[in-house]
Amino acid sequence: MPEFLTLLPPDSAREKLLSGLTPLNLSTVIETESALGRITAEGVFAPHPLPAFPRTTVDGFAVRSRDTYGVSESLPGYLKLIGEVPMGDTPTFEVGPGQCAIIHTGGMLPAGADAVLMLEYTQTLGGEVEILKAVADGENLIRIGEDVAEGQLVIPRGTCLRPAEIGGLMALGITKIRVANRVRVGIISSGDEVIPAGSTPRPGQVRDINAHTLGTLVAQSGGEPLQYGIIPDDFNALQAAAARALAECDVLLITAGSSASTRDMTADVINTLGKPGVLVHGINTRPGKPTILGICDGKAVIGLPGNPVSALVNGYMMVVPLLEKLLGQLPRPRASLRATLTVNLPSVAGREDWWPVRLRLDGTGYAAEPVFGKSNLIFSLAAGDGLLKIPPAATGLTAGTEVEVLLI
Repeated sequence: MPEFLTLLPPDSAREKLLSGLTPLNLSTVIETESALGRITAEGVFAPHPLPAFPRTTVDGFAVRSRDTYGVSESLPGYLKLIGEVPMGDTPTFEVGPGQCAIIHTGGMLPAGADAVLMLEYTQTLGGEVEILKAVADGENLIRIGEDVAEGQLVIPRGTCLRPAEIGGLMALGITKIRVANRVRVGIISSGDEVIPAGSTPRPGQVRDINAHTLGTLVAQSGGEPLQYGIIPDDFNALQAAAARALAECDVLLITAGSSASTRDMTADVINTLGKPGVLVHGINTRPGKPTILGICDGKAVIGLPGNPVSALVNGYMMVVPLLEKLLGQLPRPRASLRATLTVNLPSVAGREDWWPVRLRLDGTGYAAEPVFGKSNLIFSLAAGDGLLKIPPAATGLTAGTEVEVLLI
């Protein structure tokens, strides 16, 4: 077997995997208050306008705007005070010509009034109010349906629900919502040297990191991680565990064993799990060159390097977009920011490199400080705030270059 099949650029490799998959289209109804981070499985339409009544945005006096025309501090006007709008209730009076009523922020505009004059531009004189400023029709109030019209699509299918969407749903009285089922992701760690994280390693052994970093990444990205343990370097054992995991899950991740060697079994195992099998074996990136991407009878299988930094970085690059596709999630920009590189960074032309960087504020903005360390040291990634990409066409980046940092 050659060292690698044809190395593909990361974008091409990811597209080759995703183009062969479709959203799972499985959903459930849950309480809206528990839906943070879930993906909507259908569009949500407003059952009524929002707000459902005209309401003020300030404390002041409900007035007829025409009664204020021409008024100023040097030429004040006077209106008769007829009452106060009760909070949380409908006013029982109507504002007529030359009249006004006290109203508090959020209160319902009484009939006859079409604007609100802020308290700062008034003085109360017994039963009269001196007004020192003119207001226009609709000033300082929200009209019926100004936020949302009845029947309006307020949240499209495939939306990741944030606090703002949760609040909007509650404002409309929508206390239950249909969301996509979490993608079930089976995770297998392999290697004779790998032991559980709670065990004490002997010389030559390492604790299992990848099962936990990938598991938490999956959970953060809308999936349900299911751990299938640590499998020794034995083809039959790995094949049996992989077949079981894939039968019970929507996606399978296998870490270690993806670097080409006499002990490499991951690609061969994937090819036994279903058709077409391995699609990509080798990605032109660092870290993560030995990554394997496959589809087995309609389910995605990814073989990630045992190197914990490589596994996690390629989890961000490959696993997260995969979960978004299966969840039917709408495309959204990655959280990133612009920063100035503090030192020169080398690279090899033709390869996409990713560097962990720390971010610090200086006098003009953010500075990006690369975290240097061996590629398999997990705390080199934990010490960073984000990842910086050196594109394949570059042979490195010079200090002072403005770069985009993907936040992690």
